[in-house]
Amino acid sequence: MSSLPASSLLTPGLPRTAARAATRSAASRRNWAALLDAPALGPAEAQALDAIAQVRTVAAGALIYTRRDPAHSLVALLEGDAALGLRQGDGQFRIERMVHAPGWLDLASAWLSGTHSLDAQAVSDVTLVELPRTALTALLDDDVQLAALLIQALAREVRTLTLNTHELMHKDAPARLAAWLHQRCAPLPEVPDQGHVLLRERKRDIASQLAITPETLSRLMRSFMTQGVIDVAGYNVRVLDLPALRKLAQDEAVAA
Repeated sequence: MSSLPASSLLTPGLPRTAARAATRSAASRRNWAALLDAPALGPAEAQALDAIAQVRTVAAGALIYTRRDPAHSLVALLEGDAALGLRQGDGQFRIERMVHAPGWLDLASAWLSGTHSLDAQAVSDVTLVELPRTALTALLDDDVQLAALLIQALAREVRTLTLNTHELMHKDAPARLAAWLHQRCAPLPEVPDQGHVLLRERKRDIASQLAITPETLSRLMRSFMTQGVIDVAGYNVRVLDLPALRKLAQDEAVAA
């Protein structure tokens, strides 16, 4: 059954303001469920998080926070794309990781009562939600289930960073690129063993994440095309052979 537009929620027996509130409540619960990877998150938990959450917007190109700023809150991305990395003295931003909404920008620093570990910059216009540590601590003291969901979210972030570190240390450049493409590949159900990747970032930003030069990135993409693994048209990458891409991603560098 197809989903109904928001306007269909307006019925003669439901005041317009109540309908808007219901729509906001449903959207809020979806956002929290996505951030906590908890599809069954209840309305009570979502409302409790809403009560302490602070929402703000940041324009594309502006800093969200710097690694010198005190981290008083957990920070998540509700809408848009943001980059984590280091802002250099010449104003250039060296990207280490991209975050696409919904996703966490900093789930850890506030618990350590220090500063953010990296700079964060808005790549597009973004909407952020922040959970002040003090208020969140009080909430979690009264809600064991919500505390468990947050611990699991933090554990997933740690696992992702651990895997990324392993790849940088033990995989050569082709394997890192293959793994990066494979992680972002959406399968094409109508074509077995094929997929599609939409490149949302500039070439130099992708290269920065993979710890290679833009020239090396271009060379590797051409190599993958020559091998018949991918085809590239602008910002669209068609994966022609998913098993081959998966094998390239699993290859580890040979020790000297």
